Amino acid sequence: MSTLGTTAVIFDLDGTLVDSEPNYFEAGRRTLAEQGVTDFTWADHEQYVGISTQETLALWKERYGLTAPLDTLLADKNRRYLELARAATHVYPEMRKFVELLAAEDVPMAVASGSSPEAIEAILAGTGLAPYMPTVVSADEVAHGKPAPDVFLEAARRLGAAPADCVVLEDAAPGVAAAHAAGMRCIAVPYVAAQADDPAFATAGLLLRGGQSEFTARGAYDWLAPRAAG
Repeated sequence: MSTLGTTAVIFDLDGTLVDSEPNYFEAGRRTLAEQGVTDFTWADHEQYVGISTQETLALWKERYGLTAPLDTLLADKNRRYLELARAATHVYPEMRKFVELLAAEDVPMAVASGSSPEAIEAILAGTGLAPYMPTVVSADEVAHGKPAPDVFLEAARRLGAAPADCVVLEDAAPGVAAAHAAGMRCIAVPYVAAQADDPAFATAGLLLRGGQSEFTARGAYDWLAPRAAG
């Protein structure tokens, strides 16, 4: 057994393990442009960080009056995103170190993400993280996306871990809220610094307001270790 006892670690993918938001922004911008919406900005995109692709598109249909069917928009955005993701997705270096540190201790790990199963698979394969993350849950596979706890509870079920033994790493308020609702501890690494004051982040066991610049593999591991012992 790992020195972290029964602890299992569940990672959000986008904005937490990998900096995929620029690819999501570009895929979304191109999808909207094809529908005649040409003024979509990064600031607009930031409002949807942490929300599943499907739910984001449902909101866009309403906000922008898109007439294309949701399934068509979803297929279009996912296709564009996969092309960009396969070309280049950057893993945060300290996150990669953290994954390797946990793997060396045989800590069970999973990815629970709002992305499609295809997108998750493409990113994990392309970044070399796949061998560490055999357990993957997409919001497409459960009834409700974040902030509902479904993806995290399903990840715990597949890992054979009790929710109380799980620690979630998240970058967005809906994900931190989902971890809290699942009864799991959370290390929050806000992707959008301005959102760090969102009440959801206050529920995290460890909040790194500086985001990825403040996160270190050793710091996260040391935070976990005494909790595993206690």
